[in-house]
Amino acid sequence: MILHQMLTGLETALKAALHILGYNDVYHGTDVYSNIQDCDMWMDALRAKYFGKGKPFGRAEFDKLLGHCAAITDGPANCFGPELIEAYPDAKVVLVKRDFEAWFKSFDAIIEGAYSKMFRILGYTDPGWMGKVQGVIDLWLPGQFKAATAAECRANARQVYEEHYAEARRITPKGQLLEYRLGDGWEPLCRFLGKKVPDVPFPKINESSMLKRQLDIVAMKTMKRSIRNIGLVFGALAVFGMTIKWLATTYS
Repeated sequence: MILHQMLTGLETALKAALHILGYNDVYHGTDVYSNIQDCDMWMDALRAKYFGKGKPFGRAEFDKLLGHCAAITDGPANCFGPELIEAYPDAKVVLVKRDFEAWFKSFDAIIEGAYSKMFRILGYTDPGWMGKVQGVIDLWLPGQFKAATAAECRANARQVYEEHYAEARRITPKGQLLEYRLGDGWEPLCRFLGKKVPDVPFPKINESSMLKRQLDIVAMKTMKRSIRNIGLVFGALAVFGMTIKWLATTYS
């Protein structure tokens, strides 16, 4: 298994690169959108790690959630570097190096979405889908970033960023860590993974525009579900009201 350790940003390009190298099942945080039941396990894992509620995740729990994967990237998996390395001691870790300011530009877009009033309202109107996604976010950012608000998240970002990189370097077994910049191309990554250099260019993905498209898709999907849910509620209330009226007329 490959563990990609970065807080957020540039994961999509590396995921695409790993696919090209033959790692067909690469877990990414956005996978929960199509596999929403994963949110329940991530919430259990986050509660245990950061809030002392429930059993901390070990190999058995991670196998249920991630055992089918050849590689893992993005949040909330990147919260669990020590736990994942303990669970999978032979895993290789790719630590993507990036300047804080460049990373923060992409992360700030995530902060905007995470603390958005619109998404929070949609979490209530669509509890079976957006509510679960919001539930993960509401544990992830207060847990990893010690942040109850967007302002606190921004204020704590640099310290968490630096601690994350330091932790990855400290806990990864010798010889199993690659510190990598995407501009380095295929050679160092393939050498580290024991793969032949592909005969195609290294993937280049505009993460900011891709994140915006993803947020737009999520918003559209959950708004449709919310409208349906609200319609069902009003429909049920209408039927209930008609039933009460009928009973009152019949037995009056």
